Amino acid sequence: MGATTDAYDSGERLLKALQRESYDMLLMDWNLPGIQGPEIVQSVRALQGHHMPIVFITNRSLEEDIVAGLQAGADDYVAKPVRPAELAARIQALLRRAYPSDKPERQEFGPYAFDLVTRTALLDGEPMELQPREFDLAVFLFNNAGRLLSRAHLIESALHTAAGPVSRSLDTHISRLRSKLRIGPGTGYRLSSVYGVGYRLDEMGA
Repeated sequence: MGATTDAYDSGERLLKALQRESYDMLLMDWNLPGIQGPEIVQSVRALQGHHMPIVFITNRSLEEDIVAGLQAGADDYVAKPVRPAELAARIQALLRRAYPSDKPERQEFGPYAFDLVTRTALLDGEPMELQPREFDLAVFLFNNAGRLLSRAHLIESALHTAAGPVSRSLDTHISRLRSKLRIGPGTGYRLSSVYGVGYRLDEMGA
């Protein structure tokens, strides 16, 4: 499926990593050293919100266990022994649901509108002059509003380049976007820097 993955051998390591990284999906075993799966899911939801799909991989098959996992915030579960084709199908279904590819040609977020055909950004109907990467970054941020995004995730997914350890280009693009799109109380959005992690766009009052 062309995915890049990271693996963590305990719930504590995962939660620590999520303070500085963001992912498109989480596959998690129920039985982990230390914190158990449902508690980890609850912590992940509190930290990352409900946008990221989470799948339990478990040898528990009792109805009450499955219900407990789903009530904790998981989106699906796969019973062991894992059948690779079934797991791949479930992953693809969840990713399609969470990140639909058939997005409308025009997306609107409060006073903002983005025309994906002409690649034009508008604020209250007024065209905003954005460079190509600034436009891609803006669309990505607004589609992930309310979600903490790591620097590496933004650089790779929005700027379509490899994340370097000392690259400041992202900060430059963010600064320009904040200015060009007049992001602030007047437009109802806040673009915040989270030290050591990345950035988060929030709808004010949401």
